[in-house]
Amino acid sequence: MSTPAKEPLPILAPNPSDLTGPGTTTWLIGTDSVAVIDPGPDMPAHQEAVARAGQGRISHILVTHAHRDHSGGAARLSRLTGAPVLAFGDAGAGRSALMTRLAATGLGGGEGLDHDFAPDRLLRDGEVVSGPDWSLTSLHTPGHAAGHLSFQSGDTILCGDVVMGWSSTLISPPDGDLADYFRTLDRLAALAPRCLLPAHGPAIEAPLPRLADLARHRRARTAQILAALRQSPDSAAGLAARIYTVPPGLLPAATRNVLAHLIALAQVGAVDFTDELSLDTVFSAA
Repeated sequence: MSTPAKEPLPILAPNPSDLTGPGTTTWLIGTDSVAVIDPGPDMPAHQEAVARAGQGRISHILVTHAHRDHSGGAARLSRLTGAPVLAFGDAGAGRSALMTRLAATGLGGGEGLDHDFAPDRLLRDGEVVSGPDWSLTSLHTPGHAAGHLSFQSGDTILCGDVVMGWSSTLISPPDGDLADYFRTLDRLAALAPRCLLPAHGPAIEAPLPRLADLARHRRARTAQILAALRQSPDSAAGLAARIYTVPPGLLPAATRNVLAHLIALAQVGAVDFTDELSLDTVFSAA
């Protein structure tokens, strides 16, 4: 069972954007030995700041998932500190058979994938990593990414990107999977944490209402997509333009989210399509 340590220390990477919000937060936990969760993008100044904050005591580098803004700096920080890198796997780890097939067709959607990421040690769901004054239980929490891990410390869960403090997360197939995402929301809610610490945005001090809101948001989006398809068949890109109100620069991300919904709906027979799955595939209500 995870045991609590002193409050994790956040260090914000200087990589703000439309998709990262204020930037990627690297978390440090422990005193005599220090665990780093998400070393952030490969930015020497950021890894050096993390190493300084660790005061020569960094013993573990844990990565929630192999996206460049989380795992990109892992190798550099490992060289600086000598600490091993632990994660669920490489950039393709954890994909379902369907998502593996879609990846092989060239569906795309992994623009943020860190294809060079290679952890020193693989973590299983439920595995415990500990130091003298901290204990972290790894939780396989796919949805945003197939190999996404969260880390539980007592009644706090460091949740990477599967739950964010400023926005709903991007679900971009073949790495993101909406069905997995709903299962992850249910799992996190069942654990009833006191606090969620995301990698983007502020701490979530009321996790259960936030998790319920995220599930409602996705169900409402599904209803929007089905209503639009009942009016006329369309592609993921066409549907995103019809139902999202976002700046043009965010429409590609919105299209990826719509595609995730369409794939999940196709799996339960709620929508039909005839061509190979792509952003241009035309879907219709079943």
